[in-house]
Amino acid sequence: MCYKKDMFNKTDEYASKFLGKKVDGSDVYNPSYLVAVPRYENRKQYNINNKDLPFEGCDVWHAYEFSSMTNNGLPFTRLLKLKYSCQSEFIVESKSLKLYLNSFNMSRFGSSIEDGLLICKEIIKKDLSTLLKTDTELCFLSNDVKRNFIFSEFDNILDYVNESELNIERFKEAPELLEVEQLQQYSKYFLSFDSLRSNCRVTHQPDFGDVFVYYKSQKHIKEDSLVKYLCSFRSEYHFHEECCEMIFKRLYDILNATNDELLVAILYTRRGGIDICPIRWSKNCSILQTATPLTDTAKYVRNSIKQ
Repeated sequence: MCYKKDMFNKTDEYASKFLGKKVDGSDVYNPSYLVAVPRYENRKQYNINNKDLPFEGCDVWHAYEFSSMTNNGLPFTRLLKLKYSCQSEFIVESKSLKLYLNSFNMSRFGSSIEDGLLICKEIIKKDLSTLLKTDTELCFLSNDVKRNFIFSEFDNILDYVNESELNIERFKEAPELLEVEQLQQYSKYFLSFDSLRSNCRVTHQPDFGDVFVYYKSQKHIKEDSLVKYLCSFRSEYHFHEECCEMIFKRLYDILNATNDELLVAILYTRRGGIDICPIRWSKNCSILQTATPLTDTAKYVRNSIKQ
């Protein structure tokens, strides 16, 4: 238990450089705000081998308040969409990213808006790729970008349960709530749950998201047990990326067959002008086209009014 406590403290130490603290912003571009947090510490708790991940995927970010100026002081404001691989050694801490992006606000780049956006894109790509030690893709989206809807084939999981018979009492992550039954043949399931709540591990502020689970298996995860399990995150304290990987690993472990397919995505609502949308899938997943709009940084993707 001491090891687990120390591990948490080490991660929190990285993340709390700015998170939960009053920080004066910078009027000058300042990459020193960026803070990297290692992924491996949380993964150890769930027997996820950082050298042999059971999934592929990426973390998709939307920063809705990016703004800077041209050389002559003309402001330009865009939605910044970026992504990087889940195989990266680090994640970027969200408040540090916000402070970093805000440092562009009063800085001047380029002789025109188009030129300024291009310069900012190259700067951000270089800074994040260096920080995370992995390639970072990004794109600025303007107001006229087409809105793409995603995961439309996923059914609300509550349509498969009797709400009046649900008795939910566990609000700390409880994988033992998950129940499966064996089937005679492989079946596909597309399920969504729009009331995931977890909490920031440093500030304890709540985070809300919509969860999307696809799996193909000869095992059937009983929907009422999956609802109870997802509700058990309500008093958990983890980063968005960690929650997605925890859910994936728990489902992966109970399905546990070579030919089974699994995809877990969470579209979190924005907080502080930024949202994070992690997605993980098994290496044999056959429905990746359903997630393509989300992982394409040039596309603007929504699913519900909360996003």
